[in-house]
Amino acid sequence: MIILLRNLGTTELIIIIAILIFLFGGKKIPEFIKGIGEAIKEYKKASK
Repeated sequence: MIILLRNLGTTELIIIIAILIFLFGGKKIPEFIKGIGEAIKEYKKASK
């Protein structure tokens, strides 16, 4: 997934963020990002 994010340009990131805000609402975005961060931490921890 990290490799896919490296290939995205500014326009694509803006579109993705706009879609996320539209789908989840502004209040749920921080919870969503926190969940992604925790998942990445767990993945890195498990891969060691």
